[in-house]
Amino acid sequence: MFLRNMTRASTGACSAEIERLKTELETADAVIIGAGAGLSTSAGFTYSGQRFEENFPDFIAKYGFRDMYSAGFYPFESAEEHWAYWSRYIFINRYADGENGTYKRLFELVRDKDYFVLTTNVDHQFQKAGFDKRRLFYTQGDYGLFQCSEPCHNKTYDNEDAVREMVARQADMKIPSGLIPRCPVCGKPMTMNLRADDSFVQDEGWYRASGRCSDFLRRHEGQHVLYLELGVGMNTPVIIKYPFWQMTARNPKGTYACINYGGAFAPSMIEKQSICVNGDIFTVLKEL
Repeated sequence: MFLRNMTRASTGACSAEIERLKTELETADAVIIGAGAGLSTSAGFTYSGQRFEENFPDFIAKYGFRDMYSAGFYPFESAEEHWAYWSRYIFINRYADGENGTYKRLFELVRDKDYFVLTTNVDHQFQKAGFDKRRLFYTQGDYGLFQCSEPCHNKTYDNEDAVREMVARQADMKIPSGLIPRCPVCGKPMTMNLRADDSFVQDEGWYRASGRCSDFLRRHEGQHVLYLELGVGMNTPVIIKYPFWQMTARNPKGTYACINYGGAFAPSMIEKQSICVNGDIFTVLKEL
């Protein structure tokens, strides 16, 4: 229904649209933030180029990898090499400091509002910036969690200590065999709690967060709600983008706002309720 009527493209990062968004942030009864990979990219979490080259020169030299993400799917020669790569990957994207202030700027804009965050990002940057964890729903997992690769049970495990030790003790692109994470229940290898197929574990925390998100949306039905979409692409539009369009269409008091560098648009059905800013999220949040 929406895609057949996609007539509104981005209006550009113009001052008029930013002023409209500023007014919506100030006057809305509630703000629901939908965040995708573009938000973290704007915050400095790039997966190619200098950042990748500085952290993985040995893997690049051996395998010719061109970016961090695709390299994560490579069938490494051993579990020791697999976890040498992945522990570095997790560390720089989940535990190391490197955020340029984008998330903190966003938090300052909504901290005094009734807000909730729905995100496909898995890098934990919302909590590190100060967002209340009870107002966050990480739908696709978390770099900071392990799960059984089977999985033999629906539970996840914090991995910070294990990851830090792997990073500290790896040598020649391998970790010591004794550090390979294994399921405490069945003994099979652990894997990341990231949604890639039907083996993804939705643990008790995932369901509690999902329930809080549903409660938030239900509590604000028909109110002046700002549906603020940040850096969401078309890889998984059914999680954030399409629901935001649908909720805006059903709510005459709602406003859909999209900030996305090169990808800000809205369907014609909600054109009058939409604010589309084609610009870098960090820059736009700074102007707000």
